Amino acid sequence: MNTILLIEDDPDILDNMTEYLVLEGYNIIGANNGRKGIELALEFMPDLIICDVLMREMNGHEVLRLLLDTAKISGIPFIFSTSLSESIDRTTSLKLGAVDYIIKPFKLESLLNMIRTWINFPEQRQNCVF
Repeated sequence: MNTILLIEDDPDILDNMTEYLVLEGYNIIGANNGRKGIELALEFMPDLIICDVLMREMNGHEVLRLLLDTAKISGIPFIFSTSLSESIDRTTSLKLGAVDYIIKPFKLESLLNMIRTWINFPEQRQNCVF
């Protein structure tokens, strides 16, 4: 069973995504802030990380930068889930090292397809710069 770390400060979104992905057969670890997300990433070594960009204390870009600086987990695919919809936001996030970017609100099926791409087809990772 693949493990996904969700980092999301909105409890309703975190609960909704968790419930849906558990029903789809994934093991989900949830964090309601960036610091906790980093701790859980180091502890559990998930197969994929999905992280909000706009969070209090530590935003998603800071989380990604810190994770990329940690060799142990720098190769884990990282997807941003955010309400930032401008193309410059997406470009910035991908340049930082995220492998994908999904704009809220999104259909859970769209997120699931994205997850399957990054978990089930590891050869995709070879084409990305983490």
